[in-house]
Amino acid sequence: MTRPSKSRQIKLGAFLPGGGQHIAAWRHPDAPADGATNFEFHRQLALTAERGLFDAYFLADNLTVGLGAREGGNAKIAGFEPVTLFAALAPLTTHLGFIATASTTYEEPYTLARKFASLDLLSNGRAGWNVVTSAGDETARNFNRETQPAHAERYARAHEHVETVKALWDSWEDDAFIRDKKSGRFYDKDKLHDIDHKGRHFSVKGPLNVPRPVQGHPVVVQAGQSEDGRKLAAQSAEVIFTAHQNLASAQEFYRDIKARVAAVGRDPGQVLIMPGVAPFVARTEEEAHAKYQQLNELILPEDGVALLNGLAGQTLDISGYPLDGPLPPSKETEGMKSRQALIRQIADEHNFTIRQLYQWVATARGHYTIIGSAAQVADQLEEWFGNQAADGFNILPPWLPGALDDFVDLVIPELQRRGLFRTAYEGRTLRENLGLRRPENPWTAARSKVLAAE
Repeated sequence: MTRPSKSRQIKLGAFLPGGGQHIAAWRHPDAPADGATNFEFHRQLALTAERGLFDAYFLADNLTVGLGAREGGNAKIAGFEPVTLFAALAPLTTHLGFIATASTTYEEPYTLARKFASLDLLSNGRAGWNVVTSAGDETARNFNRETQPAHAERYARAHEHVETVKALWDSWEDDAFIRDKKSGRFYDKDKLHDIDHKGRHFSVKGPLNVPRPVQGHPVVVQAGQSEDGRKLAAQSAEVIFTAHQNLASAQEFYRDIKARVAAVGRDPGQVLIMPGVAPFVARTEEEAHAKYQQLNELILPEDGVALLNGLAGQTLDISGYPLDGPLPPSKETEGMKSRQALIRQIADEHNFTIRQLYQWVATARGHYTIIGSAAQVADQLEEWFGNQAADGFNILPPWLPGALDDFVDLVIPELQRRGLFRTAYEGRTLRENLGLRRPENPWTAARSKVLAAE
């Protein structure tokens, strides 16, 4: 194992849907059955994540009920809209960042830019936007369509959407607001700018009617692993969530993305790659395996089958196939192409039956599951971190609150003992804690160049 330099430390996100990550998590005897919509429970999770010095609380989001088909497990059918929830949690915390998912396919740039600029102001600079392209025909039918846009079309729209949102965040310069009661000047008119965007997908005049965010831009996060997803990540993302089952796959993705980032003229050190990890951790390896087995015994077969179909982009009809037989073929999806391919890869590599496959992915839907003691979990994280596979990790506790408590109480101290994780927050904003630079306002930069040339 290559030991990382002492100056470089692991970054950690906490992916904490109130209903838990495992499709049967809500049935765990120590989990609240209403965790997905229990605000007090989410408050408890946020405070625990902050006690563990996590960089951010992350939430995915769907724009359809799905009845468990896309994610599996009844706790997934309804929950809070993430920006709304995080706006309520932000005043109850001090340092924890909040990364909310929002769709470029079904949201307009102007309304999305307003929401995230507002969240950044409310949290004093702790907001992040997880950019998604919202796959699935079921989702499309909630937004005036019968079928989802093609994969390539969704990503083309996403590229333009992200750049339009960033331009809107920059439409006010940082020092535009004077608020001088004596003179009556509220703002400097020279520091407010239309963006006048006219593109293939959007026409937006601007400016935004929310001041420039505290961080300049909320941190931009992305999670696509297809070719189109990698292109979008290289051009726009500052944090990339990703799913891998082994070190070699994670290294290939890491090196590819860093090379793409450099090729478009960006600093690879300013793009953090954070694979998802679902840890079952206990005092001993035996106890950890017992926790894993306990949750898998709670899976209803229909939820397991629905999970596989959802991950295959609703293209996998397993009805009539024996659960203890092999996974049947499925047609290529226009949805989550990379996740569909990963599920097929797992089935083929392990020669899994349908039942074994849904048990394997029930915890984290294709993300890496680690079962063991605190030292064993830390060993795996350190190996990936030290060998060009990760800058940090998005931690997916299988059930809540117990698995989050286990990670904070057992793994965090072990990482700190090894010098791999902070013992105190470095700053107050999400950017400061992640080590990401604050974007300069282009209008301010242009004015500075003119003044310097005079």
